[in-house]
Amino acid sequence: MLDRRVLARAYFTHDRLVRHQLDSFNRFIEERLQKVIDEQGIIELDIENTYVVLGEVKLDRPKVKEADGTEHLLYPVEARLRNLTYASPIWLKCQVVDEGAPQQEEWVKIGMLPVMVKSKICNLYGVKDTSKFGEDPLDPGGYFIINGSERALVTLEDLAPNKIILEREEKYGEPVEVAKCFSQRSGYRALVVVERNRNNILEVTFPQIPKPIQFVVMMRALGVESDQEIVEMVSEDPEIMKFMLENVEVAEVETQEEAIDYIGRRVAPGQSKEYRIERATQVIDHYFLPHIGTEKEARRAKAFFLARMAEAVFELYLGYRMEDDKDHYANKRLKLAGDLMEEIFRVAFLRLIKDVKYQLERAKVRGRQLRMSTAVRSDVLTDRLMHPMATGNWVGGRTGVSQLIDRHNYMSLLSHLRRVVSPLSRSQPHFEARDLHPTQWGRICPNETPEGPNCGLVKNFAQYAEVSVGVDENEIINVLYSLGVEPIKGR
Repeated sequence: MLDRRVLARAYFTHDRLVRHQLDSFNRFIEERLQKVIDEQGIIELDIENTYVVLGEVKLDRPKVKEADGTEHLLYPVEARLRNLTYASPIWLKCQVVDEGAPQQEEWVKIGMLPVMVKSKICNLYGVKDTSKFGEDPLDPGGYFIINGSERALVTLEDLAPNKIILEREEKYGEPVEVAKCFSQRSGYRALVVVERNRNNILEVTFPQIPKPIQFVVMMRALGVESDQEIVEMVSEDPEIMKFMLENVEVAEVETQEEAIDYIGRRVAPGQSKEYRIERATQVIDHYFLPHIGTEKEARRAKAFFLARMAEAVFELYLGYRMEDDKDHYANKRLKLAGDLMEEIFRVAFLRLIKDVKYQLERAKVRGRQLRMSTAVRSDVLTDRLMHPMATGNWVGGRTGVSQLIDRHNYMSLLSHLRRVVSPLSRSQPHFEARDLHPTQWGRICPNETPEGPNCGLVKNFAQYAEVSVGVDENEIINVLYSLGVEPIKGR
């Protein structure tokens, strides 16, 4: 039998304890950074046949630019002593197409990215003896240096996106069954809710819709027009079919065209019919269950998903199934440093694109040659990245995401880098969320949590906890298709 002490020594090395932070940041710079660029792909200008093609992105090692214009490699100890930001330049390959004529490709410096100490692009990466660079050999890394201050991105615990969660809510003194799904795609998050009202009529709520709309109206807008198909898509259970027939009887529209116009009157009241229909189709495709797809072909798949939510609501009402436990760790996902960096980089990059578009259009009006090197103001992206890192005020209104690391002693540093924070309000009781849940066994430490208002909401990883990473869903879809699963085809 392997001696426990040997196992413990092998595990408790200073790099293992913050491995989740380093792996997450490395994944961000190797995969996610390019993915955010590819999501945009092209910068469209308000000039005919004029646009910018965005290509490959690459990062240099952290550097500092002196007052005389010279650049040299920057090490963490110098960044701390000189109150500098430990960051590396981001280079992007761009090609301007000016009125159909492609210009020469060029590499443009678009800004500076804060670098995690000991990550793959850190100047200490792979160095065995870091003491010759003025570093503590036991320092684990896993944090950033912003204006000379060491800051950690605290892991955020949140409800799992793209998953149906069932619960009962109290409305008008009566229990109401609700199915919720936080549909997430490319940084955009939409809460889609299906609930049963007191007359057993299902209502759907999602962003951009001012008031709930009937489930059957939504199904017809998605292209499922026949009553029989709507009922059978939800369930073939006689009890549920009985409720569904009631829903079909009170439906306010009969055809897809009527349903889309009905939604159009809600989202664009008082506008012309053409504009109403255009706005309604845009809302259905982009704001309703965006994780399934944002193109017209995805509507049928969205109808099946919506029908699954409706079935779950009636199953809860009839007692066929229980409410979902929101505190169960299978219903939670952790946002590590790389995921949080991706959020701010996406917002900062969109801001840069707006600025580049303005600069290029202005240059065209003045009759100048369109060049990306003159159009990109790199401080636009840099400032948008540095400000949240320095203050902790993140996109989406969250605060305290980036924190000054606790250097009282070595254990407090490790504890801070392994911290997990819940987004729930500290002023509310949230008794169940603060409780120790059985599914936290082996994942979350049962002891280490502060006293007072943060109790149970600020947690820490257990000693041997490892954070697994989701795989690309397209790989799993391809495996399912190879096993004979048939794809949902649009009609």
